[in-house]
Amino acid sequence: MPDDRQWYINAIFYEVYVRAFYDSNGDGDGDLAGLRLKLDYLKELGVDCLWLLPFYHSPLKDDGYDISDYYQILAEYGTIEDLQALIAAAHQRGIRVITDLVMNHTSDQHPWFQAARLDRQSSYRDFYVWSDTDQKYRDARIIFLDTEASNWTWDELAGQYFWHRFFASQPDLNFDNPRVQRAILDVVKFWLDLGVDGFRADAVPYLFEREGTSCENLPETHAFLKEVRRYVDENYPGRVLLCEANQWPEDVLPYFGQGDEFHLAFHFPLMPRLFMALRQQDAGQVRWILDRTPPLPDGCQWCTFLRNHDELTLEMVTEAERQWMWEQYAPEARMRLNQGIRRRLASLLDHDQALIELAFSLLFSLPGAPVIYYGDEIGMGDNIWLDDRNGVRTPMQWDGSPNVGFSTAQAPDWYAPPVSAAGYSPEQVNVAAQRAHPDSLWHRVRRMIVVRKELPVLGWGSLSWIETSSPAVAAYWRGIEGQRLLVVNNFSRAEQEFTLPFPETPVRLEDLLGGRQVSLTGGNELNITLGPCQYLWLKVDLPR
Repeated sequence: MPDDRQWYINAIFYEVYVRAFYDSNGDGDGDLAGLRLKLDYLKELGVDCLWLLPFYHSPLKDDGYDISDYYQILAEYGTIEDLQALIAAAHQRGIRVITDLVMNHTSDQHPWFQAARLDRQSSYRDFYVWSDTDQKYRDARIIFLDTEASNWTWDELAGQYFWHRFFASQPDLNFDNPRVQRAILDVVKFWLDLGVDGFRADAVPYLFEREGTSCENLPETHAFLKEVRRYVDENYPGRVLLCEANQWPEDVLPYFGQGDEFHLAFHFPLMPRLFMALRQQDAGQVRWILDRTPPLPDGCQWCTFLRNHDELTLEMVTEAERQWMWEQYAPEARMRLNQGIRRRLASLLDHDQALIELAFSLLFSLPGAPVIYYGDEIGMGDNIWLDDRNGVRTPMQWDGSPNVGFSTAQAPDWYAPPVSAAGYSPEQVNVAAQRAHPDSLWHRVRRMIVVRKELPVLGWGSLSWIETSSPAVAAYWRGIEGQRLLVVNNFSRAEQEFTLPFPETPVRLEDLLGGRQVSLTGGNELNITLGPCQYLWLKVDLPR
């Protein structure tokens, strides 16, 4: 079982876009002070750790992932003092705070890049990757195919091409330069000294470049990341590093090292397969990807999620599967972006509460530390008419009033309009209304979180599949130190009836979410009938 330094193994993470959450000063932008005012809501929901999207100074060409000053907070979000007040208030409530660490690239407005492009003799010239030709590293894929034709962009002032794995406004840092490595460690130190509890490290597979390779997952990258982990462990024990690497699970495994690299990593391929399984009414895709997932070193954990601030990525599927997913979930061109789908959870699942609850049942009962994207706990919708990924980054819908409880500013002055699509408007979907109704999605999600936090088996336990007569049913044991939990999920839109064998007669069976009476037949078998999209979490007390 964990010590306090392994708090993250069974934590509930909540991803917050600061600009979208709550505006404390009436300027139309959510801010850090506003987020602090909503901490009691997050505590009530059961959140253990906030993950804050980038709040650094930025020209916002990529919503803050283009950083122009690592040491300053975007003025619209507040000040460093506001961040410190937020962290202190969160800690008082038992909530930790991590933030994004964007180490692969900076904004082209960063003073480092501006100095580098103006003078080849500048000490910052070697902070970036330059070339007289755009033919180097041709085996590296282009990630943003919708907008970028090359990983190289010509700079007239510099008289050379510069390298970028994402937008051309985000030149990659040169990690072959020891000064760059030191600069990033200095950034880590600065924010950890201010009290943040760790970082979600953005786009880590791309730190180094080598000719004749894909320029991803290189040994040099792992060597530097191990140095970051060593530095954090030695100076800030109990802080965590979460890896963003959109790769197959076996390819992400090296980012954990031997328990000496990342503490956590996102399980990207699981997410699209959850949606495949839900649409196909067949649990096979979920079982397949989890069977392919290797065990982790001690002290490490996957982070699982249903949706986040980016598009629903379809990089880890076949071309045929990608086309099928687009047909099923993104029939309109505006719903697609890069190799993914820019829609929220509730929109993807047709605003069907039973289906959304089933998705959350899977999120909270399968292995991994769950991540909730702000607003998904109430079934917020999206706005596909906003550019890029902004359609899933709209203001949090706190109530049904004209200002949706978000800001005292007039809506035209907000950073983005609230969702107005039929079925998803703030009058129809908001926190206040759902908290007032015990059968709402918010209450169901909160109940799952309460149960999960009472059961260490869900964070630490093993997973064993149970064979059923129906491909639409995912049934599995979670087990640890004598604690057993049986979870059954019906992916079908039709009722499913089946029988599950028990290895021995339990002393007691307890339905943790539905309160149903459950008992075995005389032959140590459990007869189960699940309605459409219904799920069952059954605590099993076996004889000692």
